[in-house]
Amino acid sequence: MTPTRAPAPAAEAPPWTADELVERLRAQGTRYHDLHPFHVRMDAGRLTREELQRWVANRFYYQVCIPLKDAAIVSNCPETAVRRAWIQRIIDHDGTAPGTGGIESWLRLGEALAVPRDELMSERRVLPAVRYAVDAYVSFARQKPWIEAVASSLTELFGPGAIRTRLAALEAHYPWIDPAGLQYFRDRLVQAPRDAEYALGLVVERCVAREQQERAVAALKFKTEVLWAQLDAIEHGDTQPPAGP
Repeated sequence: MTPTRAPAPAAEAPPWTADELVERLRAQGTRYHDLHPFHVRMDAGRLTREELQRWVANRFYYQVCIPLKDAAIVSNCPETAVRRAWIQRIIDHDGTAPGTGGIESWLRLGEALAVPRDELMSERRVLPAVRYAVDAYVSFARQKPWIEAVASSLTELFGPGAIRTRLAALEAHYPWIDPAGLQYFRDRLVQAPRDAEYALGLVVERCVAREQQERAVAALKFKTEVLWAQLDAIEHGDTQPPAGP
């Protein structure tokens, strides 16, 4: 009886070139949340005051969790040079003293939209689906290899263009918003391109095997889904359960 031979292992797919990897990462921009109907209506000046307030209150939960996500990346990364560079993101959001940083800027945005900072900080307006999506993103950064978490941050490749459009729309269509409260977006026009360039360089340099490259693209796809899910919940915010005592 002729012995049965085990099937030969499938050949590994060849890695993409650096340009091919960057192309696939940038292609995820077609999934970015600036294309969500809620943001489309925002940019067209068709949101009500209540909708904008719901957005700023829910998005605040994402803002306060960004430093937690970045701290998770730092804690998982064994490379001193990368940690030194990445920690700037935490400083950008947390600031270096009370009254500074991106979280403070978002609190001022809330005040410009007539949502008191105490209300934002209480998180009582955060929708369950928003909390679930944001928490899933922080868990992703804690549990996945650090370079995949870095790849997930590359939504910043698509941010500046969307931010410019959003900033212009808020100034043009919602004159009741104090322009001083929009500083968060002006700051991100400087920070996001810097951060995206550094993160993209890391991903291209470290993800050299095809499997690593595919995981990097999947991580970025996951992040676009997190942002999209947040807006789905915000758009249908009337499904929020009654507030507790």
